[in-house]
Amino acid sequence: MTTTSTSSVPPRHAGSDFTELMHTVQDSGLMRRRYAYYWIRFVLLTAILVGLVVTFVAVGRSWWQLLVAAAAAVVLGQVMFLGHDAAHRQIFRSGRWNDWASLVLANLYAGMSYGWWNRKHSRHHAKPNTLGADGDIAPGAIVFTTADLPRPRTGLAGWFAQRQGWFFFPLLLLEGLSLHVAGVRSLVGRAPVKRRALELAFLTLRLGGYVGVLFWLLPFGMALAFLAVQLGLFGVYMGATFAPNHKGMPIVPASVKLGFLHRQVLLSRNVTGGRWVDLFMGGLNHQIEHHLFPSMPSPALRAVRPIVREFCRTHGVTYTETTLAASYGIVVRYLNAVGLAARDPFECPLVAARRAV
Repeated sequence: MTTTSTSSVPPRHAGSDFTELMHTVQDSGLMRRRYAYYWIRFVLLTAILVGLVVTFVAVGRSWWQLLVAAAAAVVLGQVMFLGHDAAHRQIFRSGRWNDWASLVLANLYAGMSYGWWNRKHSRHHAKPNTLGADGDIAPGAIVFTTADLPRPRTGLAGWFAQRQGWFFFPLLLLEGLSLHVAGVRSLVGRAPVKRRALELAFLTLRLGGYVGVLFWLLPFGMALAFLAVQLGLFGVYMGATFAPNHKGMPIVPASVKLGFLHRQVLLSRNVTGGRWVDLFMGGLNHQIEHHLFPSMPSPALRAVRPIVREFCRTHGVTYTETTLAASYGIVVRYLNAVGLAARDPFECPLVAARRAV
C-alpha cells in the first residue's frame, strides 16, 4: 500500500481547500459530458446482451449454458456500472434523463431496484465508513466493528467471527440474490418509494420474464444451475469491485467532525493497475476521485487522479492506493482482525490489523 503525506489533524480551512481543488478541476475541463463514450457503451452492452440471448436459445438444453450464465453475470455487472454513472448524473445534464437511464439499466436490464440502491448509495457517499450512517458497514453475516460481534462470543458464531475474513469472498456468492431480494422488499414494503408502481412493473417484467424463460427452455435442474451461476458470479463480481474501495479503511463514529475533503479522501482507497483494472471495476478503482467529484464522468477519473494526488501531497492529506490483489488481502486481514475480538475482547482489531500488514 502506498500513501502520500499524512496528517492527523485536518487543516483549519478544509472547506476552502476543497474549493481551490474544485476550481482547478473545473478549469481542467474534466467535468465535461462524455456523450459519445456513454452512448457507445450503452449500445455495446445492449448488443452483447442480445447476443447472449441468441446464444442461450441456440445452445438449448446443454450444460454449456453455464458459460452463458457466467458471461451474463459479468455483462450485467458492467450494466450496473453504467447505471451507477447515470445515478450520479455523470451522463446527461438533465436529472430526469439520468433518472430514467438508471431506472431502465438497473430495473429493466439488471433486475435491481434503482430507488432502493440509490437511497443506500447516497447515504454511503455522504458519510462513507461512518457508523450508523453508511449502510455498507452495517452488521450482517460479516461484521466490520468489534461492537457488532456476536454475543456470546462462543460456539459456531464465535468460531465464524474469528475467521470471517476468509469467508467474505465465498459469501459474496449469495450477494447477487441478496441484492435482488432487498430491492423487491423495499418496493413491497410500507416505506415511501418514488415511482413505486413503475419500478414494480419493470422488476416484474424483468425478473418474471427471465425466470419464466429459463424454466420454459431448460430442464428444471439445469435452469436452477443457470440461476445459481449467474446470480452467484454477479454477486462476487459486485463485491469484488466495491469491497476494495473502503473495507479496511478507518471507520469513524458519527460524532467525528471531518470536512468534506478529509472525509472522502481519508476513508477511501484507490486501486492501481492500469486500463484493465479500470474496465474490471467500472472506473470505481479511482474511488477517491469519484467521492470528491461524484458527477465527473468515469473515463475522466484516471486523468484527474494526478491533480488530486498532488493536491493531497501539498496539503498534508493521506492519499491511499494499492494494487487489486493487495486490497483483497487488506480486506481479509482486517475482517479477521475484527473477529479476533470474539476470542480476545481486550485486543484492539486495528492494532492486530497493523501487525498483519
